[in-house]
Amino acid sequence: MKSLIKCEEELKTQFTIVDEIAYYNQKKVLNAFIKNKVSTQCFAGTTGYGYDDVGRDTLAKLYADIFGTESAIVSPLMTCGSHAISTVLYGLLRPGDTILSATGSLYDTLKETLFGKDNGSLENFGIKYQEVGLKGDFIDLETLTKKLKKLKPKVVFFQRSRGYSSRKAFSVEDFKPAFELVKKLLPKAFIVVDNCYGEFVEKQEPTNIGADVCVGSLIKNPGGGLAPTGGYIVGSKLAIEKIATRFTSPSLLLEVGSFEQGYRLFYQGLFMAPHTVAQSIKGAMLVGKVMEEKGYKVIPTSEERAYDIIKSVVFNSEEELVKFVQTVQAISPIDSYVTPLPWEMPGYEDKVIMAAGTFVGGASIELSCDSPIKKPYIAYFQGGLTYEHVKIFAEKLYEIYK
Repeated sequence: MKSLIKCEEELKTQFTIVDEIAYYNQKKVLNAFIKNKVSTQCFAGTTGYGYDDVGRDTLAKLYADIFGTESAIVSPLMTCGSHAISTVLYGLLRPGDTILSATGSLYDTLKETLFGKDNGSLENFGIKYQEVGLKGDFIDLETLTKKLKKLKPKVVFFQRSRGYSSRKAFSVEDFKPAFELVKKLLPKAFIVVDNCYGEFVEKQEPTNIGADVCVGSLIKNPGGGLAPTGGYIVGSKLAIEKIATRFTSPSLLLEVGSFEQGYRLFYQGLFMAPHTVAQSIKGAMLVGKVMEEKGYKVIPTSEERAYDIIKSVVFNSEEELVKFVQTVQAISPIDSYVTPLPWEMPGYEDKVIMAAGTFVGGASIELSCDSPIKKPYIAYFQGGLTYEHVKIFAEKLYEIYK
């Protein structure tokens, strides 16, 4: 298709940058595998308590090395990114402590963790929550300074991706001034980053510039499209020890935890992740370019660097939004015959429509798209295990938006 070829030509320079980052990160991942002497023995599952589970422990060492941290928890027993983040917060915070979000409101699914009523939320345990709104697309350093001095929070929280907002994702460099500010004013506070959708998008991760903890989901970037479930938490030895008391129990820490099915897909997915993430980013760039050509606003624009795998497309009506999401489902390898509709999804305030015709249920490193049904009508398009698959979707867009 002539117009599609033109879009690809115009994206060539950006595609080259993405490929260079993927090459750098692939080397980093490969070196970690070699250093930690990964063998087929690591793929074997265990049962019961899981004492001396080589696969579990080596996988954690890999993540720690790749993210440049002292320790890690990587487990299929974490059900999703929200579960992993909640585990971090419960582990680091104590009654009377404060958590301060430096990037505005947290993701919808974390609100019950923060201040749910009579459900064991942080608020139920006497833990206070405050946030600093953004200044446009940037962290408000002036207000953050005031709140750090006044509140003296135990945890300062940063969300890398946008959630269901219209802002761009933060780069690692964007975080640097805020991290330095926290370390200067409150050296004992924990900097925690929700890293979902951002892993392997850049050469650095937030832990390389001062974050005490990074957390995310294995059915997003670091699972490479192969990990069937799970989450990861990487960070300082002190932080991981505290978090481990809530992941298992204070007496058990990281000595237990079995997974009978085995770990091969977690290792293979991590090895594939730099390449898979690059495929996803390039696919999102192409879709964004096409939708811009059709007159729609996209975030980030085609001229801007992407710092996560998501491309937001802003529509004029609910009908336009729903049609776009349904087209994603129709071009998927699994359940292409299903028509997604808005529904009351657990953990969300508004009805949500979600297209995820994926091999791993709901995996957003695979071609997928979701959106709350509210103004502004923004579709959050993400994933694509192969660039070719997303290109086929882009071709379909030319048929729909003539």
